[in-house]
Formats: sequence, structure tokens, C-alpha cells
Amino acid sequence: MLRLGAALRRRVWQLCGYAPRAVQINIDTMVSTVYGAIEGARKGHNRKHRGKKALRPVLCFVSETREYLCGTQRRGQTMSGEEVARQIRQFRGLLPDCVEQVTVCGDAEFIGHESVAACLDEGFCFIFANKVCAPPFAERGWYRHGDYEYNECRHQPSSWKQPCRFVGMRIRQEQRGQRQLRLLDNGPYLYRVFATNHTGRPHQVVAHYDQRAAAEPLIGEAQREGVLAIPSKRFQAHHAFFQIVMLAYNLWRWMKWLASQADQPSPSGPPDAKRLPIQLPDHTIRIARLKMLYVAAKIVVHGNRDEVCYSEHEQRASGLIDFLRYLDRRRAEAA
Repeated sequence: MLRLGAALRRRVWQLCGYAPRAVQINIDTMVSTVYGAIEGARKGHNRKHRGKKALRPVLCFVSETREYLCGTQRRGQTMSGEEVARQIRQFRGLLPDCVEQVTVCGDAEFIGHESVAACLDEGFCFIFANKVCAPPFAERGWYRHGDYEYNECRHQPSSWKQPCRFVGMRIRQEQRGQRQLRLLDNGPYLYRVFATNHTGRPHQVVAHYDQRAAAEPLIGEAQREGVLAIPSKRFQAHHAFFQIVMLAYNLWRWMKWLASQADQPSPSGPPDAKRLPIQLPDHTIRIARLKMLYVAAKIVVHGNRDEVCYSEHEQRASGLIDFLRYLDRRRAEAA
């Protein structure tokens, strides 16, 4: 399924004339609460349903195009360093050949010497949030940019095979607008620390990592597409269903992207007039799909063929038919 998605991705990028040299890939996990005897379910980090068993799939998204790159259905436990490294080593084979530079961003669940080593072996840039070690930042190294202070150092955690660059950001507690007094005083600052091989200034590294927040709405869309559904008690069935749902997620996203590249004759003017882009609903995937599927049509079986007939008087049907004709025309072009 992932290889099929990679082939479709290359074709869609080619049809849209999209050939980036650099992309950012955001990795994140989510919790899928289950009920009953579901194979692979474990009790773990589940903030909404504490103490309940769950699965814990991982998803990787291309930040620029908002499409699903790869991932897997997992048992309900925290990812190990070997699992993270295995996911990272898949990226190169699933991206089009035009991509030369890849930046991998992940939260503290994905940091470890295995994931860092995988990024270095593949030639990727990485930014991982850190909660597992305390790098020694020199007090004189802090500098102010905007409202916050930043610093950097090189540090080798005890279990790592080589030192790594760590950047830090600290925020004064009163800047957070807290109205309740803290029970324990941990100092006047709140710290954010990241492990990276990014060559930019510390404030640039943190700003680049903060773009990862765009992955949360994408996970929400995947959940609404049905990735949280539990079709069977067998774990392998869940894994296959997970990949099918995410392929369908990508198909709808590619359809919207191709529609933005399509064109149709101007409604007022000669046939050779400037062609206008076909406008499909610019909503989330779920709303766009419902708007398209609610176009009135009739299925006709004739001559051993199944046909879908749209009304000529339906305003939305004309745009959909023009888009389908555009797809046929582009599909006939040589790859």
C-alpha cells in the first residue's frame, strides 16, 4: 500500500508541476481507544480515557502538501528507538526523486540515539524535542530574540554514541500569564530544549520546529476519515485497514490538489477565451467529500457497463464533469 501511494504521489506531483528540493516531515502518534479483547491493545498513555486499553498508530505527514507519507498501526505502547529509526529509513524510498533535503521533526517520544543515527545515515536534517537529558547551557550564551531567550551547546547523553547539538529556549514564568501560584518553585524560567543538526540560529530552529503544529489538524482529519475504527479483533486486520484509510485520505487530498490545477471554459465568452480554474469546495476532506457525493446522479447499467449520469440542470454537476474530463485528459499523457 505504501509503494502504491508513493507511485501515485510521484504522478500527482508531476501532473501539478511540483518539484520541491526540500520538504519537512512531521512524525506524531495518536491513541485509538479500544473496548473488548482486541489483539495488540495495551494500557498506556491515554489522557482522555485513563486506564483503558488502546492502540497507538504512528503517522508521518509531508508538511508542504499535507499528505500522508507513511506510518503503521502499532500496539498500545510507547515507540522504541528501533521503531522510530525504521520509520525514518522508509522516507527516502517513498519520496519523489526531486526531493534532495528532508527535515524530520518529532516530539520527545521520538528522540534517541537510534533515531538520530538513522537521520544522519540517511542525510536528513532533524529537530527532536528533548525531555530525556539535561544539556549544560552556558549562562553567558543566552541571547534575546523577541520576547524569549535562546542558547545552544554540544552535549553527548550517556547512552548516545556521539555528541549532538542542543538548542534551548527559556521563557519567564510571568510572561505566561499564570494566575495561580506554583506549589513548588522551579526557578523563574520555563525551558524548551531540542536536539538537532540544523545549522540555523537557535531561534530559527525553534521557529522551524513550531511549524510541526500543523500536523495536529491532519491527524484530526485522518480520525474523521475512519482511522480510529476497529473492524476486527486481529491486529493484522487493523494494520491493513489503517493503510487503506490513509490511502483514501491521500486520494481525496490529491483530488483537491488536481482540481486546483484544472481549467474549464469561461461561462461568458468565446470558446477560445481564457480558461478558468475549476473550483471544488475548499473545506476539510470530510466536508468536501460530502458536498461532492451529494450531487444528484443516477447509476445506469447498460451494455454490460455501469454508468453514472448527472443532470444537465445541476449547477455543481457541470464542474464535476469538467474535472473528470480533465483527469481523463491528463491521465492519457505520458508519465
